[in-house]
Amino acid sequence: MTPWSALCGGVLIGLAAAALLLFNGRIAGISGIVNGLITPVAGERGWRIAFLLGLAAGGVPVMILTGQTAASPASLPTLLLAGVLVGFGTRLGNGCTSGHGVCGLGRLSLRSLIAVIVFMVAAIATVHATRHLSGAA
Repeated sequence: MTPWSALCGGVLIGLAAAALLLFNGRIAGISGIVNGLITPVAGERGWRIAFLLGLAAGGVPVMILTGQTAASPASLPTLLLAGVLVGFGTRLGNGCTSGHGVCGLGRLSLRSLIAVIVFMVAAIATVHATRHLSGAA
């Protein structure tokens, strides 16, 4: 990954979030979009499925152009545990990193700013603990 690819990806994410808010009046928080499929509301299912399919399909051109895949070195049990913990965290924080970090900060939400600070501190502490304190460097 280069700074240019990160910049382009960030711009595309921001444009997608802005377009969803502008044209559909919805926040592009992934946990909220998925939750809306679990507890469906009439007329909401189509755009949610389209958004998630677009999210999944968005990586395909990058994989074709770069020849790289997005595989995780973590085991399946570790990935499942991580998913459960992320789900718990999104409930606890009333939203996920995309909802607070991309959409909330873009709307100048104080609650989202606090949530992002907490996310980042927790992420830094987790990396420090797993990489430096556990000896798994």
